[in-house]
Amino acid sequence: MNRKILAICLVLVILSGLCLTGCGGEEALTLNVYNWGEYISDGSEGSFDTIREFEKWYEQTYGTKVKVNYTTFSSNEDMYSKISSGAVSYDVIIPSDYMIARMASEDMLLPLNYDNIPNYQYINEDFKGLYYDPQGQYTVPYAYGIIGVIYNANEVDEADTGSWDLLWNEKYTDKILQFNNSRDAFGMAMYKLGLDVNSEDTAVWDTAYEELLLQRPLVYSLVMDEIYNMMESGEAAIGAYYAGDYFTMVDAQAENVDLKFYYPERTNYYIDAMCIPKCCENKELAEIFINYMLSEEPAIANAEYTYYASPNRLVYENEGYIESMGDEAMDILYKYVDDFAQHYEANAYHNLTPEMLGYINTLWETLKIN
Repeated sequence: MNRKILAICLVLVILSGLCLTGCGGEEALTLNVYNWGEYISDGSEGSFDTIREFEKWYEQTYGTKVKVNYTTFSSNEDMYSKISSGAVSYDVIIPSDYMIARMASEDMLLPLNYDNIPNYQYINEDFKGLYYDPQGQYTVPYAYGIIGVIYNANEVDEADTGSWDLLWNEKYTDKILQFNNSRDAFGMAMYKLGLDVNSEDTAVWDTAYEELLLQRPLVYSLVMDEIYNMMESGEAAIGAYYAGDYFTMVDAQAENVDLKFYYPERTNYYIDAMCIPKCCENKELAEIFINYMLSEEPAIANAEYTYYASPNRLVYENEGYIESMGDEAMDILYKYVDDFAQHYEANAYHNLTPEMLGYINTLWETLKIN
């Protein structure tokens, strides 16, 4: 082949590549989503695959491919550490309320353009304007709940249940699980003692620390997502966790396990909400994703899959959803849906000063060493 023909061929190849790029061959957009583990309908066992369905819906709606990189965290503190390090970039995150308040105070979140999130209208008004986002700038509630106690009725006497005292009962040494995060662990001790979980007084936290020291010899393990296997298999018999997860555990419990649940008189009410961190690289796409998550089919699928309560009216007013969940789940999960704000404001974790957070972390690390 002479040089002239070779040159012509090279030009044709280049033009062909340009045509492919300009005629539907463009690279897909990328959306990085960071969420709790076990916290979205993922297509397993025939469930609605929220991420894949969003990708298909977006391409059909906008004519452009999108690739969602979906990763998970096990605690608010782990999520905060990763994002604050500046080493990673996410477009949508779903932290809990007290961590949202902290991130907002540290200028780590972007205000939302709610014009891109019209489905926000379906969020119950009792879940808007709460302390962690009083002006409604940064968040769209995703799920909510209450922390309760899960126990194996085949190993735990019913007479011992009903309060936080069960998790300090020496009768069940090495059968008790404790949260592997400082806020929930200290919160448990403070609710038990009648202390203010939002106190800025170090003496209050010292008192809770001493209570956790008393519990420490009884505890089999500090856990987050590990609680599922341990409770389902009967490896452990008692653990405090988020109400929705109780139903997930019941579905998978072994034949010799009989899991039950109750709320102590004082306990944590929480909201997890969708936010956009400042490291976001495609804010409009992130808002479109948030809006999609509020639409009926994915919102119901996520609520059914995770067993967490939804603040979205399209979910908890849907007859099919009510029937599929059953009376026990609806009674536990949606007990306070119509007056949630009242109970929430009295019991939720609030943002603490950096000095107090540092003090708590020091106590927590010392506790874990002990």
